Amino acid sequence: TLLSSLGLGTTLTFASSHWLLAWMGLEINTLAIIPLMAQHHHPRAVEATTKYFLTQATAAAVILFAGTTNAWITGVWDMNNVSDPLASTMIIAALALKIGLAPMHFWMPEVLQGLDLLTGLVLSTWQKLAPLALIIQTAQAIDPLLLTALGLMSTLIGGWGGLNQTQLRKILAYSSIAHMGWMIIVLQYAPQLTLIALLTYVFMTSAAFLTLKTSSATKISTLATVWSKSPVLATTAALVMLSLGGLPPLTGFMPKWLILQELTKQSLPLIATIMALAALLSLYFYLRLCYAMTLTVSPNTATSTTPWRVQTTQVSFPLALATVMALGLLPIT
Repeated sequence: TLLSSLGLGTTLTFASSHWLLAWMGLEINTLAIIPLMAQHHHPRAVEATTKYFLTQATAAAVILFAGTTNAWITGVWDMNNVSDPLASTMIIAALALKIGLAPMHFWMPEVLQGLDLLTGLVLSTWQKLAPLALIIQTAQAIDPLLLTALGLMSTLIGGWGGLNQTQLRKILAYSSIAHMGWMIIVLQYAPQLTLIALLTYVFMTSAAFLTLKTSSATKISTLATVWSKSPVLATTAALVMLSLGGLPPLTGFMPKWLILQELTKQSLPLIATIMALAALLSLYFYLRLCYAMTLTVSPNTATSTTPWRVQTTQVSFPLALATVMALGLLPIT
């Protein structure tokens, strides 16, 4: 029931051109993921669920208010012409809060840290789709300066925030914030590049989360023991991390390359430079994960409990598919 409601909410938002229907889809979506987040009854999971619920409910209320304001001033509930600047600014603020764009990003690492890896995967990929669809539909009515500021802040904060983290889920949360910034920065010039960036981001993040799920790692120190148990998984995981960082010849290079090219074509060299430098910040902590995974021998007196080497019963097909997509899609550019 919950998973189908989750899918239904997002699809409803995709299919709607009416603010009330879009708001309804977002609301169904939020309500469906809350029991999935709290299903382990761990205090941290419950705390994360509460934080998530409060932010999403606030954002939904603001969206409803903005849609009503727009309908009150213009007389139409249609999404395509949000002519009122106040309404459009409120809408982008609420949707940025929903997907965790900086400066509305503070809930994202905290919430992701409290969840298990599969729910975290749903939160970082599927839950981003509906708000992003709304952002893409209303992008033309939004002040370009505001969009650029949101994008730049998100990439910078996503890069800086992840530098000092040791928890893998928080690192992935900051990487998610940075990737969202890349998507938003190019939105007003080439929305199709936003979609390409979203697609590659979904593949790479799925590969990363499923790798961590298979090796049941949530801290950097646990990653150092992975290579002895499953060397091939450690290798592909390191490559997936580099793909998230955006190194050629991996998939992650494609959106960054196209977005920087588009920004230069729009004669915004300064913004393109800042984005490229912010990508270096993110690359640093992905390289740290690679280093911990493939280049360090874990200490013999490990403080973490040594996991048993049993034959795994986990389904490996989604992991294989996501990894192949995250490593090999560059030729389609």
